[in-house]
Amino acid sequence: MDFHRALPAVVLAAGLFTGTLVGCHPAPSPEVLATVNGKQIVQADVDRLFKQSLGETAQPPSKEEAAIQRLSILHQLIQDEILQQRASKLNLVATDEEVDAKLTDMKALSTQEEFDRQLKERNQTIDGLRHDIRHQLTQSKLVNKEIESKINITDGEISAYFAAHKSEFNLIEPQYHLARIVVTSDPGKQVTNLQSSKAANDGEARKKIQMLRNHLESGEDFSSVAQRFSEDSSSSANGGDFGFVFESQLRTEPDVFEAVSKLKAGQTTETMPIFQGEGPGRRTVGYAIYLLIEKRPAGQREMSDPRVQQSIRQLLRNNHAQLLQNAYSEMLYNEAKIHNYLAEQLLKDGAS
Repeated sequence: MDFHRALPAVVLAAGLFTGTLVGCHPAPSPEVLATVNGKQIVQADVDRLFKQSLGETAQPPSKEEAAIQRLSILHQLIQDEILQQRASKLNLVATDEEVDAKLTDMKALSTQEEFDRQLKERNQTIDGLRHDIRHQLTQSKLVNKEIESKINITDGEISAYFAAHKSEFNLIEPQYHLARIVVTSDPGKQVTNLQSSKAANDGEARKKIQMLRNHLESGEDFSSVAQRFSEDSSSSANGGDFGFVFESQLRTEPDVFEAVSKLKAGQTTETMPIFQGEGPGRRTVGYAIYLLIEKRPAGQREMSDPRVQQSIRQLLRNNHAQLLQNAYSEMLYNEAKIHNYLAEQLLKDGAS
């Protein structure tokens, strides 16, 4: 779950962290960029994430852009440290065994050579990856205990939502609930999958999509494979799920419609090329595998339909979880004693 604010808010908040703005709290040393309840966040931590964010092909940012990005990264580290300290207080820190299991799981869909190459491309070491895994698992355990476990959506809430939004469940045409795994041959395309896995050319894209197909056929969960390796930034975080698509919209891509319309729920298409352009200039820019999660025929859905109840329950749960997460984050933030020395220094330099 994302506890981080948008960048403009980050910059504003960074100024507010400093109390009377500049010079209030001299840093213990030049390497210390912030403290959270006395715990130091050092420049090396920010530098590591800054280098990872750039990648190998990114255009170097200007001095001011780099400063903004570093300030944003520091804010994220401050938020993360607040959450880690809370988790530690509640004995929820991920164990070495949990980290090892997650790391093994991440390595499962690639060779050691490919895994090492991905680390190098992200400017990351194995120790750094283990550190990030531990923090991610710890945060998930904290959210599950403090937020998710306390959410209870009642039948009354579901009924009230349906009564107020009944027209939304009257489908004027069939809908297809789809997920996909995408691999592109564009080396400059930014990806957000968990492995930061990216094919650099058409040959690598073909090899990668075939590898992912093999793992799906061997029983790997589609959502897990998509989260780790799909290069579709709009859906990889959701396990490839990109929601419901009206049949008329799907028909604009005849090849995809023909393949998907033959599926039963839970089945996947063969590997399909992704085209760009029209006519003689059309070219292949990647490959995709589609999963049909559900097909909904046209017509009014009633409250008695279990699928309607489940979709409303999940929607209400997600909305409530986001509200509680925001409130929880603000509560912990207000309770923490934070000194942002980088923000102080930037303000001091800007005012001089």
